[in-house]
Amino acid sequence: MAQQQAAAPGGGGAAPAKLDAQVLKIAGVIVLGAIMSILDVTVVSVALPTFMREFDASYARVAWTMTGYTLALATVIPLSGWAADRFGTKRLYMLALFLFTAGSGLCATAGSISELIGYRVLQGLGGGMLMPLGMTIMTRAAGPERIGRLMAVLGIPMLLGPIGGPILGGWLIDVANWHWIFLINLPIGAIALVYAAFALPKDHTEPSESFDFLGMLMLSPGLASFLYGVSSLPEAGTIAKTKVWVPMLIGALLLIGFVFYSFKPKHPLLDLRLFRNRRLTVATISLFVFVIAFMGAGLLFPSYFLQVRGESTLHAGLLMAPQGIGAMLTMPIAGMLADKIPVGRTVPFAMALIAAGFFTFTQVGADTSYLVLCGSLFVMGLGMGGTMMPIMTSALRTLSNHDVARGSTLVNILQQIGGSIGGAVMSVILTSHLNDSAKIPGMFDPKTHAPITEAGLAIASHDPQARAQILQMPGAEELIRRGLSFVADSFAATYWVGFILVLATFIPIAFLPRKKAVSHLKDDEAAGAPAPVVIH
Repeated sequence: MAQQQAAAPGGGGAAPAKLDAQVLKIAGVIVLGAIMSILDVTVVSVALPTFMREFDASYARVAWTMTGYTLALATVIPLSGWAADRFGTKRLYMLALFLFTAGSGLCATAGSISELIGYRVLQGLGGGMLMPLGMTIMTRAAGPERIGRLMAVLGIPMLLGPIGGPILGGWLIDVANWHWIFLINLPIGAIALVYAAFALPKDHTEPSESFDFLGMLMLSPGLASFLYGVSSLPEAGTIAKTKVWVPMLIGALLLIGFVFYSFKPKHPLLDLRLFRNRRLTVATISLFVFVIAFMGAGLLFPSYFLQVRGESTLHAGLLMAPQGIGAMLTMPIAGMLADKIPVGRTVPFAMALIAAGFFTFTQVGADTSYLVLCGSLFVMGLGMGGTMMPIMTSALRTLSNHDVARGSTLVNILQQIGGSIGGAVMSVILTSHLNDSAKIPGMFDPKTHAPITEAGLAIASHDPQARAQILQMPGAEELIRRGLSFVADSFAATYWVGFILVLATFIPIAFLPRKKAVSHLKDDEAAGAPAPVVIH
């Protein structure tokens, strides 16, 4: 049986300079899974108002379709490293695809909000394994000399998901109904499953390491509890609320307990000894700070178009498209450079582009030119394409074949925590600013009986039916004008926080490697260990 080793060899010749057909087939499977899981998050966020109307449920209730999915991800991601080594990446990846696709089909059949939440949890159990397993498979397939280019392929759905999701979700809900935001995953999932069966290399599992059950009891519930508290922060508005600080405290204690415990067993669930690798440590810290800064504030870019400019979800998504276009232009170049030049020499320039584009939004007003905003998003996209995946490449390149699965898990956990913290913090800051808006005398919300503010009135005026009623009020146009100006100023103030965090990212990035890394995958092969991927 013919065998092709898709790895950088240590004593068997130079690694191929280009990505061969077999490696690209593997990348195709992983990208299909990534597209489904990443798009799904943003598509469902667009549908929350529809869920409120269809199921006659409150926002706090339907938000659990997002929270339940996130908690399922948090529970299963820590297990993926051990499970990949125990059962094999191909088997586990196909199981994850099946769970995600089956969960999607069940979500489309939900007759109540409780059923939908339950099915979203099932989706999350599959979706949580897709990204860490995908990174592991691609890292082993590419080998250290080609990992940058292959990770750039994986980065495309990661960056386009937040942009394409609102466009796709808004379009599907407009032309069909909410069921189709889940049904669309069925043909993609079926194709991905068949594709994976033929394209992914056959599993060669190693003798099973003992399962760290005690570590699992601390890490998975701790991560889920902490993220639940963080995700409750925007609704609560303050960390002082019991539903925020209690789960965050419990989760933090469990996570701290795991950190101290993880150095005792020979094979912990998450091997924090990997942080002895300086390059991995610097790269993960850089990625963590970057995700908090950019992903947190990045969620508010489409919100500005929705709440200040009154655009539809579909139009807001289209206005975000320049960011994706910029990322697609630079990502292949950045991937190629990451295989030739240490990322410490390229990433700072990409971050400078992000900072330059981001600064424009700190100056945003109620009528800022779309040309200026879209141009800034394009510049940020250029920077994003040269930042996120090269940092991930740096994190995983120097790991041994055995450590890749655990390293991928570690990177994904930190990315999940960073994204949740960033999104929650930015939402709370924006909400606190909006709550300072002037109250309109004598006007109260009929449901909550809370005073109506000028900002609230201005945002509500974007709805055609509400606007017709609002304009009947004396001085309504002036109230709307003042309200929109205040909302725009609130977004600008929140973007300032994001901009400062973006600048803070330059600190860990300054420590990224500026010399060529030596991959331990080569050491594995030289010592007679199995090559990263054997394709039959």
